[in-house]
Amino acid sequence: MDRLVFASMTGARSALGQMAVTANNLANASTPGFREQVAAFRAVPMGGEGANTRAFALDTTPGSNFVPGSVESTGNPFDFAIQGDGFFVVRRADGTEALTRGGNFRVDNSGQLTTAGGLPVLGESGPIVIPANSSSPQVADDGSVVVFDGTSPQPQILGKIRLVKVPARSLSRSEDGLFNANQANFSSDNSISVKQGFLESSNVSVAAAMFSLVAQQRLFDLNVKMIQNADANARSANGIMTLSRG
Repeated sequence: MDRLVFASMTGARSALGQMAVTANNLANASTPGFREQVAAFRAVPMGGEGANTRAFALDTTPGSNFVPGSVESTGNPFDFAIQGDGFFVVRRADGTEALTRGGNFRVDNSGQLTTAGGLPVLGESGPIVIPANSSSPQVADDGSVVVFDGTSPQPQILGKIRLVKVPARSLSRSEDGLFNANQANFSSDNSISVKQGFLESSNVSVAAAMFSLVAQQRLFDLNVKMIQNADANARSANGIMTLSRG
């Protein structure tokens, strides 16, 4: 009885964790550049004397699905889509650098190119700053940013957006949705290209995520029912023992 309750309890807890991950994926199904989070769990035997017949479910998040999302034309000069593997580099408020595929950028009050969340988008020499009263920036495939300020027929080169390539196995997702890598600096990769006026969508399949959510809900309900059955069996056994002593 003890083994049944313990295994069902940890199974229900893991199913609940999977449901949270799947719900987060669904919530970000329309977030540009979002990468689907993959959740799984496995059975782990308990250690210790007398516990070798017990096992518990350990929920894990082995990583993310890095299959590219679809790329759509938006016509917005501040929308960018990376072609193939690669990431944009942004700077958090604490000064650390992070990676993202979301290319729906903005220009803040100081003229700085930022993410939709307000984080500076980094170029080769620091943040990209768009001068006031200049034209909309034009971005080449290699990430070079130029504008025309109206005083000269020659374009003004503002910098080059950093485009980096990091092995998927070295990436970890942080709580803010950005990716960290197990390396101090991100080196630019000239083989990566970017398309202006296009945006990469999330790679979450809404239909598949809904199917997974229903399956995880049923698994949770099944584990809870097993706990309830174990409790009912224990009550019946106690009642029989009480009658036999009487």
